[in-house]
Amino acid sequence: MIEFCLKNIDTKFPCYKQFINLIDFLKQYSYETIRINLSDWFGANMSAVLGGVLDKYATTNQIEIVSQNSNVISILQRNGFLSNYGYRNARDINNTTVKYMKIKSTENRFFSMYVLDELLSKSAFPHMTTSLKQKITESIYEIFVNAKMHSNSDYIYTCGQFYPTKHVIEFTIVDMGQGIRNTVVNRFNKNLTATQAIQWAIGEGNTTKIGVPGGHGLSILKDFIKLNKGRMQIISDSGFYEFGENEQIMSFTNPFKGTIVNMKFRTNDTNSYSLDNEIDINEIF
Repeated sequence: MIEFCLKNIDTKFPCYKQFINLIDFLKQYSYETIRINLSDWFGANMSAVLGGVLDKYATTNQIEIVSQNSNVISILQRNGFLSNYGYRNARDINNTTVKYMKIKSTENRFFSMYVLDELLSKSAFPHMTTSLKQKITESIYEIFVNAKMHSNSDYIYTCGQFYPTKHVIEFTIVDMGQGIRNTVVNRFNKNLTATQAIQWAIGEGNTTKIGVPGGHGLSILKDFIKLNKGRMQIISDSGFYEFGENEQIMSFTNPFKGTIVNMKFRTNDTNSYSLDNEIDINEIF
């Protein structure tokens, strides 16, 4: 039995470094039993990251997931993640989870319905008109499409969690492909660092899809996050880019081979949101 400890995992920069360390650890072993110890705390939305990492780097190993914190095991049973590792699912009585899903990259329609039903339709989510809700769905769907296009992988991993005491919903999308920088460099011959490539890729009008206009839908999501005083993080290769109320640009020593997009929405936002061409507007995009 070989053990690796993930300690106090949330969405801070050092926590993503722990996942990079886990990848380096898993590369050393084949045909072993590896215990992943989720020590102290594990943010449920980060199931998307852990699921992607284990699927790619632990295929020949037997994985056990344990935690001394019964609340961690309970929430990961309720969002369905632990059903992949020998646990039974549990009912989400409090309706705080956004289900863990491993979605085929071809299942575009299913992903859109998942975002609408599991995330945007939660009663805790900030109030918005039906039209804006559809636009936000399309914006998050654009992240899914970009992940599919640049990852060259068969699956995309996604999960979320509502934290009532913190008044936030966190939602995470992960692919385990070649990453944003490699895509931008290879397709557009741009000599950019990992963080520069991330910033270019989310710039309005830019897209990693050849011959297809893009980037415009994502600007609505970015504007909403800023008005909501939420946050978006993008981790790819050695780059870490965060924006919202503040902007952070950092680099990892070792790369994360793939892309993580994490969104945080503030649920104690009392504003009512709509598009600028709707009559009952409170916030203008």
